[in-house]
Amino acid sequence: MTATLVAQGLAGGHGHRTLFDSLDLTVAPGDVVGVVGANGAGKSTLLRILAGIDEPQAGTVALAPADAFIGWLPQEHERVEGESVVDYIGRRTGCAAATREMDAAAEALADPALAATGADPADAYASALERWLASGAADLDERIPIVLAELGLAFDGEPIERVPMTALSGGQAARVGLAALLLSRFDIVLLDEPTNDLDLDGLERLESFVQGLRGGVVLVSHDREFLARCVTRVLELDLAQSSNRVYGGGYDAYLEERATIRRHAREQYDEFADKKADLVARARTQREWSSQGVRNAMKKAPDNDKIRRKASTESSEKQAQKVRQMESRIARLDEVEEPRKEWQLEFTIGAAPRSSSVVATLSGAVVRQGSFSLGPVSLQVSAGERIGITGPNGAGKSTLLRALLGRQEPDEGSASMGASVAIGEIDQARSLLTGEQPLAAAFEALVPEMASGEVRTLLAKFGLRADHVGRPTGELSPGERTRAALALLQARGVNVLVLDEPTNHLDLAAIEQLEQALEGYDGTLLLVTHDRRMLDTVRVDRRWHVEGGMVIER
Repeated sequence: MTATLVAQGLAGGHGHRTLFDSLDLTVAPGDVVGVVGANGAGKSTLLRILAGIDEPQAGTVALAPADAFIGWLPQEHERVEGESVVDYIGRRTGCAAATREMDAAAEALADPALAATGADPADAYASALERWLASGAADLDERIPIVLAELGLAFDGEPIERVPMTALSGGQAARVGLAALLLSRFDIVLLDEPTNDLDLDGLERLESFVQGLRGGVVLVSHDREFLARCVTRVLELDLAQSSNRVYGGGYDAYLEERATIRRHAREQYDEFADKKADLVARARTQREWSSQGVRNAMKKAPDNDKIRRKASTESSEKQAQKVRQMESRIARLDEVEEPRKEWQLEFTIGAAPRSSSVVATLSGAVVRQGSFSLGPVSLQVSAGERIGITGPNGAGKSTLLRALLGRQEPDEGSASMGASVAIGEIDQARSLLTGEQPLAAAFEALVPEMASGEVRTLLAKFGLRADHVGRPTGELSPGERTRAALALLQARGVNVLVLDEPTNHLDLAAIEQLEQALEGYDGTLLLVTHDRRMLDTVRVDRRWHVEGGMVIER
C-alpha cells in the first residue's frame, strides 16, 4: 500500500513545556526524512506523536489511507521480562497485534454477541484479516530463522522460541531489533536512533533496507554517514531559536544551507544593530547640542538682546526637531531579532601525570566468556598511543578491553598493567552512572574531592541542570547519562582514555565537540566505534580489527 502522512500545525512537549510548535510535514512514498536537533529538542516526542502513541499539544496528524500500517521502532530495545526473541519480533513488527485483532474478530464472527456495538462482524473480520496479511504475520514464523541466520544470530543452538531478550548482549539486542525491522512490512516507518549498537555490517544492511523502501520513512539519527547516505530531506528542530524548518536535499546539502541561513541571519542582525546604534548616537549628539545651545544662549545673551535670544531659541528648536526626526527614524526601523546562541558542549579531557612507558600488555592471552574464546593474543599498548578498534558485534572487542584494563584475568597466558595508569572510561552500557541514586549524589561519590556546588556547576556546563541533578540516574535518558560520563572525564585526571561506542545517544553538535576534545588530548586512547565519520576524523596511530576471537593489526 502507498500511504501519505500529513502533519499540520503540530505542537509537542512535556507537561506545560512546548518543545516545538507550528510544525508542518508531509511524508509521501519514497520520502526519507531525517529529524535532527539537540538532545531534548523533541525528536523522539515527534515520532511518538506521528505514531499515534502520544497526543499533540496542538495540530493534527492524518493518514491517507486512514488504515495505513505505521511502524514505530523506539530508541531503546525495551526488553520485557519473559519475552522471547520471537515474541519480541512479533511485537515490533506489529504482527502480534494484528494476530490478536484477527483472533478477536474471528471469535466475534462465530459469536455475534462478542462483536462491538453497531459493528458488522463480517466486515470487522474482513478488515482484520486484510491487516493481518498486510503485516506479514502469515509467514513470519518461516521468515524469522532465515533473517536471524543472515545476521549471524545463532544463540548457541538454543531454539529461538526459548531465548529470552533479557539474556542478550547490547549488540545482539541491536541485531534482533534490526531483524524486526527487516521482517516488517510497514507502509510508513518511524525509526528512533536505529544505528545505535549496530556494527558496520548491520549499518550497511540498515542502509540497504531504508534505501529500498517504497514507503515513507521518518528517522532520528546522529550517525552522520547514515544520514548522508539515506535521507532525502532534513527536518531540523531548533531548540535555541524555538523554530523548525524542512530542508530539501540530503544531509550534506542541509549542512551547507543551514550554514548560509545562519550567516545571513547574523549579518542581518549585525546590520540592523549597527544602523540602530548609529541613529541612537546621532540622536544623543543632537540632544546634547540642543541642550548646550540653550545654556550658552542664556549665559551670553543680555536681557534686552531680543534678536539674539530669538535666534538662539530658533536654533534650539531646530536641534530639537532633528532629535525628533532621529527618534522617528529609529522607531521606523524593522526590528531584527538577534539569533540566539545554541547551547554547545564545550569540554576538555582532564589530564593526569604521565603513566609508565608501557600501559598494558597481553602475552599469549586467552580469555573465555561462556562458549566464546578470545585469543591467543599478544599485544602491547604504549603511553601516548592512539588506537582505533573495530570489528563486528560479538567479536570480542569488549572482552579485549577488559583483559587490557586488568578487569578480567586471562584463562591462559598473562596480562599486566603499567604503573601510574589513570583510566577514564565511557563503556557501552554507561554503567558508571545508573541506579536509584540522584545524579548529583552519584557524581559526587565518584569525585569526592569536588564540592557539591562545583559538581552542580560542572554538570550544568554539560546541559544537566536543576531538573536533572535531583533525578535518579537510572531515569535519565541515554544521552543525558552519556553527557554525565563526559563531565566525569573532565572532572578526573586521566592518562588512558577508553571510549566504547561514545557517539551512541549523543547529538550531532556534541559528537563534533567530542572529536575536537580528542584532538587536543595527548594521553593514551583506546577508541571502539562504528561511527564511520568519527573513524575518519579522529587521529589514530594504530588500528586493531577484532573478528572471530582474533586481533589483526591494520
